[in-house]
Amino acid sequence: MNLTSGRPHLNNLVRIAPGALELGRPLPWNVYDADGNVLLRQGYVIQTNSQLEQLFERGRFKPRKIERPQEEIVEDNRERNPFADYPDLLQALEATLNAITNADPSAQKQLMGLTRIIERTCMESPDASLALVHLYSLGPTIHEQILFYAILCQFIARQFGLDESRISVLTAAALTANLALAPVANQLNASNKVLTPEQRGVIRKHPERSIQALRAAGIDNKLMLTIIAQHHEQADGSGYPEGLSGTGIRPEAEILALSERYVAMITKRAYRNRMNVTDARKMIATLADGKFRPAIPKALLQVLGEYPPGTLVRLDNNEVAVITRRPVRAFGPFAKAILGPGGNRYSGTFERDCSVPEFNIQALEEPEVMPSMDFSLIWNYRS
Repeated sequence: MNLTSGRPHLNNLVRIAPGALELGRPLPWNVYDADGNVLLRQGYVIQTNSQLEQLFERGRFKPRKIERPQEEIVEDNRERNPFADYPDLLQALEATLNAITNADPSAQKQLMGLTRIIERTCMESPDASLALVHLYSLGPTIHEQILFYAILCQFIARQFGLDESRISVLTAAALTANLALAPVANQLNASNKVLTPEQRGVIRKHPERSIQALRAAGIDNKLMLTIIAQHHEQADGSGYPEGLSGTGIRPEAEILALSERYVAMITKRAYRNRMNVTDARKMIATLADGKFRPAIPKALLQVLGEYPPGTLVRLDNNEVAVITRRPVRAFGPFAKAILGPGGNRYSGTFERDCSVPEFNIQALEEPEVMPSMDFSLIWNYRS
């Protein structure tokens, strides 16, 4: 699944379509020129409209091959690089949801293959996997959001203490619970108008409709369908569709619900600004009081730490750094400095142990536009 480190075959490169890239958002893949040379690496942030126009004019990218049976992913034993794999995971997710919608006989194998590769990625590269959620959370598409839900479910479930078989079912549920919302979610997120009754109906019925599509595709795991059916119920009885409460709701359903809520908190919408991680953590802490089993919000807070991987911080020496690893015993969190005290861009990467006084975290850094980063380089992956 990884992008190759060498020059791609020219026949594999296609022009970038207008609308595929956005100002202020990290590139989801490497951009090449017509000769196959890298123009910009994944993680570069386009700053101006003129840059954007030049990329549409000159830029090429390597599209993913969605026709490949996704069960083959399970046999891919290379080192996982979540950043290089990111576009492939998104395309595999889109192909899997389409297969379910079309009742394709391979839908279940595709879903289980994708579930396993996400599990393996999170196990082998936990900090980088969490970083994906935060680096691409500015304005994610519905497929990005769904991938983030699955990643967060992996970590929360393990911290909560679920066994591996239940975590696998939960991850598959996270990937498919919003199947019925996928065609309209991007439009809803981009709207700053009050939802119409029809739109509210679509939202309230999406668990049931997603379940119907899964059953039609031959996917009928009882626990998985129960998680999907219950993932908008709330412990105080105020959820939907059944108004369940307390232990009537599966813990897996609450883990999925909390994952969705956290992603919504840190994501920008047309009708509201995003929260920073400090405010989101405070909000999560309040959810232990009646909305969720208390242990589930606590598990998410433990997973994230005070400064989750992928967040930007200003250090006491006035450098700007990106958190790369969570604390280990008495050390960390660890970060890579990307901007010097005077705002100059570092050409290399410099690791900082934030438990060292000089590199203590002064504050979260919330720039209007995220600075460009070479994610694979910062997290020490071969790109």
